[in-house]
Amino acid sequence: MSSGPHRIAVLALDQVVGLDLGTPSQVFSTARGVDDQYRYDVRVCTPGGRPVLSTAGFQVLPDHGLELLDTADTVIVPGIHDGATLTSGTIEPEVAEALRSAYARGARIMSICTGAFVLAAAGLLDGRRATTHWAYAEPFRLLYPRVDLDPDVLFIVDDRVLTSAGVAAGIDLCLHVIRLDHGSEIANRAARRCVMPPWRDGGQAQYIEQPVPRATDASTAAAREWARQRLHEPIALRDLAEQARMSVRTFTRRFRLETGLSPAQWLLRQRTDHARLLLETTDLTVDQIARRCGFGTTAALRQQLHQRIGVAPSTYRRTFHPREELTRA
Repeated sequence: MSSGPHRIAVLALDQVVGLDLGTPSQVFSTARGVDDQYRYDVRVCTPGGRPVLSTAGFQVLPDHGLELLDTADTVIVPGIHDGATLTSGTIEPEVAEALRSAYARGARIMSICTGAFVLAAAGLLDGRRATTHWAYAEPFRLLYPRVDLDPDVLFIVDDRVLTSAGVAAGIDLCLHVIRLDHGSEIANRAARRCVMPPWRDGGQAQYIEQPVPRATDASTAAAREWARQRLHEPIALRDLAEQARMSVRTFTRRFRLETGLSPAQWLLRQRTDHARLLLETTDLTVDQIARRCGFGTTAALRQQLHQRIGVAPSTYRRTFHPREELTRA
């Protein structure tokens, strides 16, 4: 790896999604420490250094060819909206070789949206968990049956291969990478500069096209806010329904339409996310955090955090707490 700023190569292919292409440069350029020094150096390349056409109606005129991947610490493939990679699962041999070589020498490989098709075509997702835009899930499964596709999440980290869902989920993944590389303080500052939350609730299910509820229907928003203020208390489904002045059956149906989750799933995510925040920003013991977030016991918090992000509370705190000397629970 480089001794200076972390080197990121963004590989733009023909019909690159404009927003996906700009996301890495925008997000990673906001990652600066208290010294205001840039933590990342982001550059764009294309096969042969040739111009490529974006879906936004402009051409990308890069300064680099595929040789940029030879020295990159991280390679990011933005989404594409047309071409053989989406329809038949093929990519240019030199692109596949450059991606495989970058991974083999230790680079981190990422995709945004349908960029996962490119990684899969290069063979980098075989046997791995991955995600892509929910609207492309079925074509992806047909083309790449050896990939364990999960279209319900915003992003997936599988060792050094990271994939994200559509468009804005690329921002979520970039912020997560900053958090992994430099901790929560720099990542949270970057999120504020991007006018984004440090992490978003839920997965892609809340964004999948659904029938639009009638404008006269009541919302569950007030009940959700009521619950957020009482995460330390037991909260029953009937309590939530009463706050929304709905029957339990109507509330449950409406809640899923609005959030893509059941009330129980949503509440568990809120408690887990609040626990993550407390682990990052306080020196409360894990037991105290478990009680404040409504888990009751340390074991329950540990189980849920491990299911959600794959680590124990103490490990998460060591990774993301800004202080060097931490209280070990």
